[in-house]
Amino acid sequence: MTTIARSGRTSAPLPVFRRRVFDGWRGLAGWAIGCAAVALLYLPLYPAMKSPELLAVLDSLPPELVRTLGYDDITSGAGYTQATFFGLIGFALITIAAISWGAAAIGGAEESGRLELVLSHAVGRTRYGLESALAIVVKLLVLGGVVWIVIWMLNEPAELELDAVDLLAVTVAWVGLGAIIAVVALAAGALTGRRAWGIGAGAVVAVGGYVLQAVANNSEQLDGLRALSPYHWAYGHSPLANGFDGLGLALLWGGAAVFTLIAVIALRRRDVLG
Repeated sequence: MTTIARSGRTSAPLPVFRRRVFDGWRGLAGWAIGCAAVALLYLPLYPAMKSPELLAVLDSLPPELVRTLGYDDITSGAGYTQATFFGLIGFALITIAAISWGAAAIGGAEESGRLELVLSHAVGRTRYGLESALAIVVKLLVLGGVVWIVIWMLNEPAELELDAVDLLAVTVAWVGLGAIIAVVALAAGALTGRRAWGIGAGAVVAVGGYVLQAVANNSEQLDGLRALSPYHWAYGHSPLANGFDGLGLALLWGGAAVFTLIAVIALRRRDVLG
């Protein structure tokens, strides 16, 4: 943002987007390395998970815990990859990245005074909100691309037997889950002008979605809670085994679009504090 503020010009295309992506490339690289490292750490262990001893350990665990962690299909390559990366550690990583980017884009920028400075240099509020959201989505897509490449490279050595299209399906769902969490944080920051509220709102969506899914997994009477869970929208169709889920992706990406609109409207209507 500093380049925009110094020059006072916005003639270059997508100035806010360009600043957010290019100024934040080190952080993005760090998150990409972290996601790749987790995949490289956990997925090569899959052949050992098929040993009788470890299967006996899983059988000894409470069924409720197994269902909550998604370990009920951990003996297949798709089930193991889903349970260890996309559904657990990878979910935690993309959640933290998404919340940090979303909360900082408007709420954090307003608290630091940068938002008022940028808006005073002929950057419209609608433009700022849309380009901020676009920058976050592009960063998440970069993480998704890195994850797809790394897991596909591990597919044969780790004996996962994954299909390339199915891996793309779950990666798109994973990125979509991160996107809706991020833009909820973005919208909360736009509504309040505070980074902390963005962090809290994003965390509620991420943790709440996971909890709703876990509760529904362990209670037939509460099965309807799945419909409220973004986590279920992403993974309820088991995309790593069954391919793309049009409805789930529509809910994720459509929800992200709705909250982006909320963020833009809130930013346009609220006085920005310096």
